[in-house]
Amino acid sequence: MDRFDTMRLFVRVLERRSFTAAAADLGLPRSTATEAIRRLEEHLGARLLERTTRQVNATQDGEAYYRRCLSILAEIEDAEAAFRNAEPFGLLRIDASTLLTRT
Repeated sequence: MDRFDTMRLFVRVLERRSFTAAAADLGLPRSTATEAIRRLEEHLGARLLERTTRQVNATQDGEAYYRRCLSILAEIEDAEAAFRNAEPFGLLRIDASTLLTRT
């Protein structure tokens, strides 16, 4: 799982307040989601989530990271959308000798 996928997972966990629901939404086993978030917290050196048996909540660091993830993921979506199904437009000028343009 790359960093962007892990960010998407982290955002989904907070939005759904559940590892199980987030994992199901993304088509992942719950254990994979749990391990990915554990590795993310280890990589960042910060605890991002408070886990209880009933729900998941963001810590203060988790809330700050969540806001940044939303911004980054939105930028990625915008960048990708700009090139998906893009149609060429504008004026095309061609400079060619008259020998090539005669029919």
